[in-house]
This record gives sequence, C-alpha cells and structure tokens, in this order.
Amino acid sequence: MSDAPSPEDSPETVARVVRGTPTPEELAAAIVVVGEAYARETADATAPETTPRSRWELSARSLRAPLNRDAGWYGFTG
Repeated sequence: MSDAPSPEDSPETVARVVRGTPTPEELAAAIVVVGEAYARETADATAPETTPRSRWELSARSLRAPLNRDAGWYGFTG
C-alpha cells in the first residue's frame, strides 16, 4: 500500500491567500462573492439555444425579390 494521499482525499484548492491573514469568515465571504460573479458572468456569456427549423421552414421557398419597375421591357415589341 502506498502512503501517498489519493486525489479524493485531498481537498480541492479554491483560493490561495497571497498577502495578509484573513479570518475564515472573511475568506468564505470572498469565495462567495467571487463565485457569484463567476456564475453571473458564465450565465451572461452563454448563447441562447436556438430552436431547430421545422420541416416546413426548410422546404418552403423563399420570397422572390421585388420587381424592378425602372428596368423597362428590354426589347419587348408588342
């Protein structure tokens, strides 16, 4: 058996204090604020899901372009 801790046993690193000595309450509050900001940013950055086009929309012909009435008849002799 190995005495090395397994990944399940070691806690996940959430934050690292670089300066100062925050109390556990201050550290918890900072983690909550940063976590909430991250969750809000992720929700805003997600593209809305588009609904798939129906078979009717896929098979329907698109509307034709409007007639250009300034073009004239181009050689119509009637």
